[in-house]
Amino acid sequence: MKKDAIFVFSEDQLGYSFSDTHPFNQKRIVMTLDLLRKSNAIHDEDIIAPRIAADSELLLAHDEKFIEIVKKAGRGEAGKEVADIYGIGTEDTPIFHGMHEASATLVGGTLTAVDQVMEGHARYAVNLGGGLHHGFQGKASGFCVYNDSSVAIKYLQQKYNARVLYVDTDAHHGDGVQWTFYDDPSVCTLSIHETGRYLFPGTGNVTERGNGAGYGTSFNFPIDAFTEDESFLDIYKTSLREIAAFFKPDVLLTQNGADAHYFDPLTHLYGTMEIYKQIPRLAREIAEEYCDGRWIAVGGGGYDIWRVVPRAWSQIWLAMKQLPSPNGALPQDWLDRWQPQSPVPLIGTWDDPAPLYEPIPRKSEITEKNAQMANRALHMIRNEV
Repeated sequence: MKKDAIFVFSEDQLGYSFSDTHPFNQKRIVMTLDLLRKSNAIHDEDIIAPRIAADSELLLAHDEKFIEIVKKAGRGEAGKEVADIYGIGTEDTPIFHGMHEASATLVGGTLTAVDQVMEGHARYAVNLGGGLHHGFQGKASGFCVYNDSSVAIKYLQQKYNARVLYVDTDAHHGDGVQWTFYDDPSVCTLSIHETGRYLFPGTGNVTERGNGAGYGTSFNFPIDAFTEDESFLDIYKTSLREIAAFFKPDVLLTQNGADAHYFDPLTHLYGTMEIYKQIPRLAREIAEEYCDGRWIAVGGGGYDIWRVVPRAWSQIWLAMKQLPSPNGALPQDWLDRWQPQSPVPLIGTWDDPAPLYEPIPRKSEITEKNAQMANRALHMIRNEV
């Protein structure tokens, strides 16, 4: 019988670990799954283990030489020059033991989710270990070694002949995925992110629209620092509806970074849990309207693993299961388990406390600036005859 949703996870995904002090911390997946379990929203039969992506699958989006260097680095056999040439061994993306195997497991998790949906075993599937959107064909970048979304989209094209709409709501621009498909008219990329004037990777301007046959299938919405819920959600809802109607995808792949939240230590946006309630519910609606329900979700950024990510990522699963967004207190046994490990007091409720921050003096100016930017980004499809 076809399931509503599948949750891809095994503890093998936790091997993708740069160091105990690195901001990218896979404990957030464990915390999210534990929150869902203690909320009685997920059960063992909903969970399947990821497979490891084969080299032939990684080659869909990565160079053979790069894959070999990653393997050598994970065995301690790579020299210092790999940092400059291949992007590993840097402060952002340091080398760790077993780097290839751990990275290939995250890619395999997304491919597992793809097959579950495309072969009709589940309507939706989520791999929170994925979403490594900064990885390039021959270079690691921004905490990302292999780019699971790029590999998965190539896999969707080759195995299932699918037109893919990729939607990225991480606070950082989804650069690796965009550039992989920049000239491909059968893949449409939509990224809402903090403007590159202030934040890595510095790309994602509205003028990045695609190239050649792919011109007009790349959409970027660089929102201003200090953007709040209303402006973020207005751009998200408007852009996703209009772009889906324009592109008419066969399948929806969403990257669900949770770093646009006010508490995130690496970004400058002022989102609250409200955006994470609404993002996946509209994604499901769009998948139902255009893709016969085919929706694959992956994780991504999110660096306040204690107060933000588990609550935000739980909303993806709740939306997939068509369960209401809960209100009130988090399960006490979840709080009891994780508070002793947390360096900050946990938020004890599904919603954020209000007010979460002092009023922003420039709110109206930021909102208007974002609206003008979104109009420019959507101008081309709004003016098609």
